[in-house]
Amino acid sequence: MTILSMTGFASAQTQIIDPMGSSLRLGLEVRSVNSRFLDLSFKMPDELRAHEPQLRELITKKLKRGKVELRLFLENPKDSSTFAPSDKALQDLSQLQKHILEFFPGAAGLSVAEILKLSDQPTQIPQDLQAPISTLASQVLDQLIESRSKEGQRLVESLLERLHQLRALASSAAPLVPLLVQAQRQKFLDRWQEALNLEGDSQVLPEQAQDRALSEATAFAIRIDVAEELTRLKAHLDEIETCLTSKQPEGVGKRLDFLIQELHRESNTLGSKSTALELSRISVDMKVLIEQMREQVQNLE
Repeated sequence: MTILSMTGFASAQTQIIDPMGSSLRLGLEVRSVNSRFLDLSFKMPDELRAHEPQLRELITKKLKRGKVELRLFLENPKDSSTFAPSDKALQDLSQLQKHILEFFPGAAGLSVAEILKLSDQPTQIPQDLQAPISTLASQVLDQLIESRSKEGQRLVESLLERLHQLRALASSAAPLVPLLVQAQRQKFLDRWQEALNLEGDSQVLPEQAQDRALSEATAFAIRIDVAEELTRLKAHLDEIETCLTSKQPEGVGKRLDFLIQELHRESNTLGSKSTALELSRISVDMKVLIEQMREQVQNLE
């Protein structure tokens, strides 16, 4: 099994014979886009509407999510330009037009195209279309699934690439915290020393300065500690990769939706704790990648 995209298109046609012995073209088109649930819509002439339950059952057996639009049509493939109406049909139309013009003298006369259309015999609907429609629908749905599978594989490859980039950003963020704490401690000591030099003879002992610097650095470290957020973020990345490489991908789209939300939450927390430009940049880069992943995940079944 492979992960499917919810975006795809497929169509097919077949020839059938009507009760008058004429060849008719039976066609079926299916297109799908992303949706939270399986949303079906059918476009077909009233003469074929009785086959909607049959088509609905076939679709629900093969598709789980997506907004799916199906168009079923039956048409006479003959070229209307070569169609020659009978003399009787033309005489009937002529008499009918004269009769109408007696009451509506300002009405426009029939065009050649209108005459050909009105004099043509209506298509005779064959009685038993269940078998050919079922065969055609199965063929089209298989094509649609193949199309969705190819698109799904492209999305998976793109998502895995962004996972790799997020892991790299998380790895670059972890070493920054102790460096920032040490820099904050040294910054405090430098300011303390500067204050002592300005005051000249000070009663404050160097040991007190060191203790105060250590206390300030500890408070700063607690405030910017992102180890917990990075741990959860890495766990979510592992879970997403497992979903993308799973042998049973059914329903993976909804689970990935939830995991992407969790990634977004951790990146927001990381940004809110950031007091350094380096961490802020990492947080922003993460949000950009996660938003790209969110858009892609919304297309997975």
